[in-house]
Amino acid sequence: MREPDTQTINLNGFATRIWRKGSGPKIGFLAGFGGLPRWVPFLDKLAETRTVIVPSLPGFPGGDRGHSVLDSHLDWVLAVHTILSEAGLAGADLAASSVGASLALEAAAIWPETVKKLALISPFGLFDDNDPPEDPWAQRADEVPSLMCHDPEIWKALKSIPEGANSVEWPIEQTRASEAAARIFWPLGNTRVAKRLHMVKAPTLLMWGEQDRIHPQSYAQRFAEGIAGKTEIKIISGAGHLAELDQPDAVANAILTWTA
Repeated sequence: MREPDTQTINLNGFATRIWRKGSGPKIGFLAGFGGLPRWVPFLDKLAETRTVIVPSLPGFPGGDRGHSVLDSHLDWVLAVHTILSEAGLAGADLAASSVGASLALEAAAIWPETVKKLALISPFGLFDDNDPPEDPWAQRADEVPSLMCHDPEIWKALKSIPEGANSVEWPIEQTRASEAAARIFWPLGNTRVAKRLHMVKAPTLLMWGEQDRIHPQSYAQRFAEGIAGKTEIKIISGAGHLAELDQPDAVANAILTWTA
């Protein structure tokens, strides 16, 4: 299997990785909780018919320590806007998961011209006291895999140290990714994006793992009701919070159909 092409951009003085693979119309992907320490089958499925561009978020694997200079939610949103522009994704379709999906929504709300169509997997950003999401930062490390994936072995494999990797640096990078996400969403995952959903005009597909243990399925309807543009909800069976890892073909096919 051919590895993706890799380039880096400079963001606030830190190198940020951009992966690129495939051919055809461009589609971006912003990763979810924990980021992407390695290329995954879901991205290969997208790359069969699209040019897939995957920027790392600051502090996530491939994002160095860029999160360390982002002191507010606005800083994060501006950083994502810059990353999308530098990656050549302005005006392209954008898929995103979990924490990345929340930031994709913010960019689509504030800069409508940035996104053509959105495909989002269980975004963070809303909080209902009567139906609260689970807090992944409050869990023991051994509980996290089953919170992220319906099949926890998939998460464990994603995070396992690859042959030849620095055994000291690798776990530090994975912990850094959780810290970076916490800077945006801890403790309640509430960015008050509800106030800005009416600004999202891009047609938006909302995908939810049927076994998502982070966000109740009711949140999909809450997002759909707030977004101004056309929305559709798709429940992915056999999938947890990061549905693209549990069911890569089903999620990729839904995205490709939506953005066709």
